[in-house]
Amino acid sequence: MELRTPTGSLVGAFGVAVLLAGCGYVGEPLPPLANVPTRVTTLSAVQRGGLIIAQFVVPQVTTENQPIPHPVKLDLRVGPSEPFNEHEWAASAKQIPQVASKNGIARYELPSTEWTGKAVILGVRLVARNGKTSGWSNFVVLPVIAPPPRPADVTPVATAGGVRLTWQGQGSQFRVFRKPEGAEEFALAATVDKPEWTDPDAEFGKRTAYLVQSMVKVDDKLAESDLSNEVSIAPVDTFPPAVPSGLHATVGPASVELSWDPNTEPDLAGYRVYRAVGGGAFEKIADLSPVPSYSDKPVERGKTYRYAITAFDKAGNESARTPAAEAVVE
Repeated sequence: MELRTPTGSLVGAFGVAVLLAGCGYVGEPLPPLANVPTRVTTLSAVQRGGLIIAQFVVPQVTTENQPIPHPVKLDLRVGPSEPFNEHEWAASAKQIPQVASKNGIARYELPSTEWTGKAVILGVRLVARNGKTSGWSNFVVLPVIAPPPRPADVTPVATAGGVRLTWQGQGSQFRVFRKPEGAEEFALAATVDKPEWTDPDAEFGKRTAYLVQSMVKVDDKLAESDLSNEVSIAPVDTFPPAVPSGLHATVGPASVELSWDPNTEPDLAGYRVYRAVGGGAFEKIADLSPVPSYSDKPVERGKTYRYAITAFDKAGNESARTPAAEAVVE
């Protein structure tokens, strides 16, 4: 292939490729990036004891979805709520010293004393290294009250149904946090209206720790007390199963067949059979698996047999005996 240049000279195939490679379209120049930080939309605040706890997710990109020029300043402010005008609020609100964010979340703990008895508004904005600022975040209105007293005398007691917690405290509601053996952190286990709660998930022989918190409702907000002192317990199983019910004794050709209603305890290990001949004392004759039946053989004709059953659990706790069931072998 040959191509003639404007001067009339010939260009070979390689030269054509070079000429074509230089072809292209030059558009309008792109405008510079504005680099405005994205606005915070996750600001939340709650009163806990004598503190106001505020936190939010720190945006990482600009409104153009580009990384925000660092360092980024967090401008959190707290000020009166009424009457509300954004510019007047920003000018008069207290600016809070910046904290370091962790895993992309900024968390502030502010003493609440200076705002007790008032409702305040919290807002935050980001200021990039280039001086560009985001808009103000979602605003949070928080009524601040005298700190609710934290629960006292938290007492854990082992029961057959789990660990029962009781405490002294006043509040609209109470939160109970638990940390079972092997866990690293406390987790919310229950929210209750009375100063008591039973933990049905507590396991015998394993230690579980507890914290309790009071909550007082103000308008549509909840003020939280400080957490109680930590208490823990490793409950010991000293609780026998229920006495078996429905015991029946039926005489067979050469045996006495016993049956009864099954127990429902999750830690049931089995049943124990007691027998008395005539007016004699009861003696244990068998330990059984958790199957509610037993065949007593051989038995002797002309004798009267009395039977009673108990249930026992995996910890070795044994129930009381059932009422006796009598069988006369003829």
